[in-house]
Order: sequence, then structure tokens, then C-alpha cells
Amino acid sequence: MENFNLEKWTETGMEFITVYGLKIIGAIVIWIIGSWIIKKIIGASRKIMTKSNYDESLQKFLLNLLTWGLKILLVITLLGTLGVPTTSFAAVIAAAGLAVGLALQGSLGNFAGGVLLMIFKPIKIGDLIEAQGEIGVVKEIEIFTTKLTGLSNKEIIIPNGALSNGNIVNYTTEGTRRVDLVFGVGYDSDIKKTKEVLMNVLTSHPKVLQDPAPAVTVMELADSSINFATRPWCKTEDYWTVYFDVTEQTKEALDAAGIEIPYPHQVEIHKGE
Repeated sequence: MENFNLEKWTETGMEFITVYGLKIIGAIVIWIIGSWIIKKIIGASRKIMTKSNYDESLQKFLLNLLTWGLKILLVITLLGTLGVPTTSFAAVIAAAGLAVGLALQGSLGNFAGGVLLMIFKPIKIGDLIEAQGEIGVVKEIEIFTTKLTGLSNKEIIIPNGALSNGNIVNYTTEGTRRVDLVFGVGYDSDIKKTKEVLMNVLTSHPKVLQDPAPAVTVMELADSSINFATRPWCKTEDYWTVYFDVTEQTKEALDAAGIEIPYPHQVEIHKGE
């Protein structure tokens, strides 16, 4: 067994310290400063998102994504400082990102749609909307999907990609809605009197707004009836109450005024032998 060569080991240790000591110290300094910078960036980003009223779930997701991205960048920088080739790491990360992107095309599209919905806020929780052939009240806006409560209390889940790329009708934004109704009366009915009866129904309803004012106009001279367009305005949350009440009360008012509502007749013709 060879004798321990202290001089040789001392020389090797000094060489290691000379070559790697400064790099290790530099890496430690970069880690401390980099961690401090990341903390400041995350804090500033959180303040900006809070000030811009970003959704809480979106804030958490984006901040986590930003944190991990900055930490990965910091680690790659440290490895480069220590002399480790980082080109291969960048290539691996790029290849992994491409593979994940191809595998999750639909999910990434829904994620991007969710981000757009939460940033630009075309809809918010509690809004009555119509989208993708569905009508409902927005119950929850998540990263990948949006949940609606349908008119019959059913849950509707719409992918955010389709929602953000399609047409959205928001009935709540303006605060009021116009109820479009059509009533037909017989040709022997007096037009002026019919309009008065219909207008009385509208103006006497407590949930029909007077501004904008309700309107009753002759819409069409149909084959067997004179059709009147009846247009009351109401608050969005009162839409169906006004719709059903006005429909019922109009029938009662027309009957009381002796105004006929025409209905189809069947005529049977019996041919003799």
C-alpha cells in the first residue's frame, strides 16, 4: 500500500479550490440574489393581478407557473456558472414542452380560453348568458371549463376554448331586458281598442319598467289574425315573471273586452254515396 502523499492531496485540493471555489461562491451568490429577485417579481405580479381584479384561481395558477419558470431559469444559470453544459438541458426542456403541447392541444386551448375569460371578463358569476346553444346562469369559471346553471336547474359544463371562441349573449350586462311577445286578434277587432287593452296590461304590471316605455304596435296582417307586437321592458331577474304574467293577463283582458283571439278551425266534408 502506497504511503499517503499529503503534498499531492494538498496540491489537488488547492487546484480544486482555485478552479471551482470561485464558481461555487459565485453560484451561491447568484442563488441568493436570484431567489430575492424572484420573490420581488412574484410579489409585484401579485399586486398587479390583485389591482386588475384577476380571478383568485387564475392568480394562483399564473403565479405558480411564473415561480416555477423563474426557478428553472435560475437553476440553469447556476449550472452554467459551475461549468455544466446547459445546451442539452435547454434541448430536453424544449422537446418536453413540444411533446406536452402536442399531447394536450385541446386542454391547452381550454386553458388559454379560461385565461382570456378571466382577464377580459366578458362574463362573470351570476350572469345570465347564452352560449354554445345553451342558456344558463354562470355558476363557476374555472381554468378549463365554465359551469352554468340551466333554466331547469341543470348543470351545464362548457369547455373554455369553445366558449371564448364562440358568440356569447350576456343578458345581464345592461341590467334590463325587453320581453318580446306577439298576440293575434280577429280581423273584426278594433285596432285602437286592442292597443289600449294591451297597453293597460303592461302599464299595470308592477315589474314592467316605464323607462324605457313599453310599446304595442301592429306587427303583421296575417292570414287569420292581426298580430300585435307587445314589448315591455323589465329588470333582467324579472324577465320570466313578466313574460308569464303578461301572457296570462293579456288573455284575460282580451276576453273581458270581448276581443276575439282566433284559433284554427276544422271543417269536415262528408261526400255522399
